[in-house]
Amino acid sequence: MNYTTAELLQWLASYLWPLCRIAGLMMTMAMFGAQLTPVYSRLLLALAITIAVAPVLPAMPAIALFSGAGFLVTLQQVLIGATIGLLSQFLLQTFVTAGQIIAMQTSLGFASMVDPLNGQSAPVVGQFYLMLGTLLFLALDGHLLMIEAIVLSFDTLPVAVNGLSVASWQTLAGLLTLLFQAAVAMSLSAIVAMLLINFSFGVMTRAAPQLNIFSVGFAVSMVCGLFILWLTLGGFLGHFENQWLRLQGVMCDSLRLRCEEGG
Repeated sequence: MNYTTAELLQWLASYLWPLCRIAGLMMTMAMFGAQLTPVYSRLLLALAITIAVAPVLPAMPAIALFSGAGFLVTLQQVLIGATIGLLSQFLLQTFVTAGQIIAMQTSLGFASMVDPLNGQSAPVVGQFYLMLGTLLFLALDGHLLMIEAIVLSFDTLPVAVNGLSVASWQTLAGLLTLLFQAAVAMSLSAIVAMLLINFSFGVMTRAAPQLNIFSVGFAVSMVCGLFILWLTLGGFLGHFENQWLRLQGVMCDSLRLRCEEGG
């Protein structure tokens, strides 16, 4: 049986372009796209998913693989996958930001450690919130839902030169503002509590000037900060669910999927 070069290239494109979209997702998705995850393992996982789903995907466009249009198609697939994977990073960074705000307000920001995901130094409270968020993301099968969404997107957002719409990029840009607002709202109770504690210290200093407020207030602020941190953990799951549903809606709108609420 003889095969022409065009047929071989079309067969290669039917695997290469889905691989680019799925590998783009794995490159930026939470936990899988971290520095602690070996690149070789990430590539093997993307390749395994591509081999499993490629036979049931729609037919690829009749575009020459090694051409200008083929290069644009490949770039669009990587951008689509990487953009959807970044949504999970936005989700976790919301809680990292909230943890950093709480740490700075409660005098717990002096304790820092190297972030294993990004390789940068960050407050321990932020890393604690990051671990909680990552565990919830994996426990609620967030990674499986994102992989399922990227596979279904080949039907709703076919492989072509054009990728995500301009409205989708604008929504993703505006999402960062909403996530920062959510981080501030999550840490607002700790901010108000520490404001009242610092106000009481100010009154004490005014009433007893001989009191060394710096030596006493720092220790009390840290103890109160740990107590406040313990109290705020009760609403962590609710905040995570709200942000995950918001990001899931953005993901479904960008990929033109019909997602059921909460699923």
